[in-house]
Amino acid sequence: MVKHRRVLVASLAGTTVEFYDFYIYATAASLVFGPLFFPATSPTAQLMAAYASFALAFLARPLGAAVFGHYGDRIGRKSTLVASLMLMGGSTFLIAFLPTYAMIGWVAPLLLCILRFGQGFGLGGEWGGAALLAVENAPPGWRARFGMMPQLGAPLGFVAANGLFLLLGLWLSDAQFMAWGWRLPFLASALLVIIGLWVRLKMGETPEFKAALEAEPPAAVPLAELLTRHVRATVAGTLAVVCCFALFYISTAFALGYATVNIGMARSEVLTIQLAAILMLALGIIVAGWWSDMRSASRVLIAGCAATVPLGIVFGAGFDAANPLALFLILAMSLLLMGFTYGPLGEWLTALFPPRVRYSGSSFAFNVGGIIGGAMAPIAAQYLVSTHGVGAVGLYLSGAAVISLIGLVWLAPKDSQPD
Repeated sequence: MVKHRRVLVASLAGTTVEFYDFYIYATAASLVFGPLFFPATSPTAQLMAAYASFALAFLARPLGAAVFGHYGDRIGRKSTLVASLMLMGGSTFLIAFLPTYAMIGWVAPLLLCILRFGQGFGLGGEWGGAALLAVENAPPGWRARFGMMPQLGAPLGFVAANGLFLLLGLWLSDAQFMAWGWRLPFLASALLVIIGLWVRLKMGETPEFKAALEAEPPAAVPLAELLTRHVRATVAGTLAVVCCFALFYISTAFALGYATVNIGMARSEVLTIQLAAILMLALGIIVAGWWSDMRSASRVLIAGCAATVPLGIVFGAGFDAANPLALFLILAMSLLLMGFTYGPLGEWLTALFPPRVRYSGSSFAFNVGGIIGGAMAPIAAQYLVSTHGVGAVGLYLSGAAVISLIGLVWLAPKDSQPD
């Protein structure tokens, strides 16, 4: 029992830190990075440039997944997870010290993009390893509930990140926040990384990885074996995660930027709405984990994606500056459904691959799917708003859900689908 608690805390603590780091960048990109780090043009152009730097991390994540997956499948889960956390945390911490465009010109966005790349590279090895740490230590009948623990790091990290930005907005004037206040969440990440490292260094290796090493030598190049012997599973896993990424980043990064820049809602009001709505993500993850162990993870994922299709049709109606309740309801429903498309992934995605390439497979599929569903979501949404209105953003969500259904229903190996 003590061992299981330690596993759950380790898988949750690390991903909370990682997602806190990732989300403070997303929040800062929506609020301050445009005017601080990019040439003065229009507010929309600056916001899109900030979102482009945000998307850069998604391009780095598959590279991180390949590198960390290689070592995670060859030398072990624990040491690889420690390295990914240190890289992610170090990159985040250094952002706090960056000079702005007004200080050093084009070098400022270049340095910002380099550190953003480091964030994404580190996160590329994080989720898959944390999911394996939980699932491969789970007792019989509990794999989905153990596997949901890394996903709970998402709402916890979001609450910590946006909660801190909200408090700073209340304590500081706009001038103080723009001048130096935005740097404080990046500085605070150092403390969280130390806590995460302390928890993970106390962990041992997972039983399934030890058994796999005893049965046969590790794959010489896990990624090569993955892409030659497990192509269908990799494609299915990649498509299956598209919907959850699109739901999250449109409901958080895009919604924050659009509501404050385009329709003039107060930053503190939108952050408060998002903090309340994110509780529905946590609820969805917990319910989905329980339901997955009772029935099947694929059944829950299919239900979440199918429900996202009609959600997209009404999504745009929630953005009304005169009706903040409507914004809360549409974001709460989006994030609740994200819980159903995200919570079961720890069990479902890792089960697609044998232990010898499981770190590489789950990390690669998760992060390539992140490019399709998450990297371009805020940029594409901002473009759709300017050309077709906010209602088109909802149709983008519906399309992402259809892509995930293709992976879940038609491409996934038969033994990963519901009876």
